[in-house]
Amino acid sequence: MTQGETRGLRLRAPEHQIDRRARLWWWTQWALCLVPLLVALGVLTSLIEPARTGLAIALAAVAAVGVPTAVLLPLWWYHVHRWEITDEAVYTRTGLLWQEWRIAPMSRIQTVDTQRGPLERLFGLATVTVTTASAKGAVTIPGLDHARAAEVVDQLTRTTQATPGDAT
Repeated sequence: MTQGETRGLRLRAPEHQIDRRARLWWWTQWALCLVPLLVALGVLTSLIEPARTGLAIALAAVAAVGVPTAVLLPLWWYHVHRWEITDEAVYTRTGLLWQEWRIAPMSRIQTVDTQRGPLERLFGLATVTVTTASAKGAVTIPGLDHARAAEVVDQLTRTTQATPGDAT
C-alpha cells in the first residue's frame, strides 16, 4: 500500500527519526567516493600539462557540485527519513525530491532482516528490511542504532507471528 487509506490503515507521517549517527554514516560514504575522485583529478591536473586546463575545470566542477551535495544531502535525508511500527503496520517515509511513504500491514510481512555493512558497524548502526507480499518490494528502515534495530526485529517477529494471515 503506498497511497491513501487501505484496510483501515491511514497514510500518515511516521513518528520516529532515524539515529543521528546516520548523518555521519552518509557523510562518510560520500567522502569515500568524492575524496579519491578529487585527489585523482588534482594529481592528474598537476602531472598532465597538455590536459591541465580541462582537468582543472573538471576538478572545479566536481568540487563545486560534489562537496555541497555531500554535505547537504545527508542533512536532508535525516530530516525526511521517518519510521514507525504499530500493532497493525510498519510505516516509513524516505526520499530526496520525490518522497515515498510506505505502509506494510503486519499480515503482509514475510521476513524481517537486519543488515550491517562495515560503515554501519563502525557507527553502531543497522538497516532493518521488512519483506512483504508487495510488488513494490521490501520496506527498509536505515540508520537505526544497532540495539534499537534488534528490538525492532524482535517486535516485528512477535507481532507478525500473532497476526492472522499468510502474508501473500
